[in-house]
Amino acid sequence: MIRRARPWPAILAILPLGLAPAQAQEEATTPPGFWQRDVLTGDWGGLRSRLQDDGLSLNLVYVGEAFDLAQGGVKRDTVGEGRLEATVELDAQAAFDWHGLLFHATAYGIHGHGLSRCCLQNIATVSNIEALPGPRLFTLWAQQSLWDGRVSVRLGQLAADDEFVTSRGAALFVNGTFGWQAITGADLPGGGPAYPLATPGARVQVAATPELSFLGAVFAGDPAGGASGDAQTQDTSGTTFSFSGGVFTILEAQYQPLADGAVPIVKLGAWFHGGTFNDEHHASDGLTLADPRSSGVPARRRNDWGAYGVADVPLWRGGDRPDAGLSAFLRLAGAPADRNLITVYADGGLTWKGILPGRPEDTAGLAGAYAQIGSAAAGLDQDYRAYGRPFYPVRDHEVLLELSYQAVVAGWATVQPNVQYVIHPGGNVLAPGRTVPVGDGLVLGLRTSVRL
Repeated sequence: MIRRARPWPAILAILPLGLAPAQAQEEATTPPGFWQRDVLTGDWGGLRSRLQDDGLSLNLVYVGEAFDLAQGGVKRDTVGEGRLEATVELDAQAAFDWHGLLFHATAYGIHGHGLSRCCLQNIATVSNIEALPGPRLFTLWAQQSLWDGRVSVRLGQLAADDEFVTSRGAALFVNGTFGWQAITGADLPGGGPAYPLATPGARVQVAATPELSFLGAVFAGDPAGGASGDAQTQDTSGTTFSFSGGVFTILEAQYQPLADGAVPIVKLGAWFHGGTFNDEHHASDGLTLADPRSSGVPARRRNDWGAYGVADVPLWRGGDRPDAGLSAFLRLAGAPADRNLITVYADGGLTWKGILPGRPEDTAGLAGAYAQIGSAAAGLDQDYRAYGRPFYPVRDHEVLLELSYQAVVAGWATVQPNVQYVIHPGGNVLAPGRTVPVGDGLVLGLRTSVRL
């Protein structure tokens, strides 16, 4: 029997936070108190401040959420999941007078299970914290800044989604594709060096001018360490430190004009992977993989590559704060069809900070994402139909829509209801054990985030 996670305790636990704004208004003339502080647990009797003065900072963030698959998918269910993130940083200049050196480590404690893996089987993961439960090391690196910060070099266990392909506007949304895009997550071995799996690597950042900078990084190509199967299952602790699977390289140029207030940001990038990849259509003997006479072993393709662009554009300034008002974002990406599941990807949306009177810190957003299944994978499906499986669906695309509202209920907490609708989960794939595709999914969610 499948046990349904009960989200109600988590929901009830956060409801009192909704009283915070009224109380905060009453205390506006007093020094920052419980609701206004940046972290729930405060300054620990001054210890936190003293540690920061000595160069050591500890940041704890807990994200808890509940999702209900109200329609479609493989099976209806309500799930709950959560993640405790612990980040430790040591500023070597404050600690022992080494200018520009920073040490960093991030680890997670993950519990519960996500909706995509169990019930929806979509490409764009419902939640950007969804991962197998358990403790996990994520990133562990040292960074040296040079020439007054114009150059920095980072070495260690790195995650590409910390710095590459990021969008200011997309960061609001809950679905994982608005972070590390579904195209790279689906096309790269093990999902690439991105949450929840980092890999050994090196990153260089150069500020060519105040407006223009360049990022470049080299990572180990396979987070799972070359083992077959699910990458998270192969590296449950985040300590494989894999150097296998070829080399993954990514380059990005960033342009941000200097101006007061919010300004546009444009990024252009490309990536290259030096590993080997399965052909999405043909077997090693040249026949289609759908042909019973074929070897059944996919042909192997050497190397993979892709390109992308990101734009964040403020449309209307709605207050004194530089980030208030209406903004838009757009991201586009592409990769070759013969060795990749997804070949064309686009996402974009609108965000509005301060959309409600009296709620200047709240942000509402509407976004969508489109992932096009490559012609090779779609051609294989057509062959399956020709070779005696007329019920077999031809994969075409997956479309995601998300409506989200993030309410700042205290200086240290947010509550974020969201609605997601997934069209053609998995790109239009068969439901397990059935002869019909997985149905379009309607997901209702509620997230709370607390800085501890």
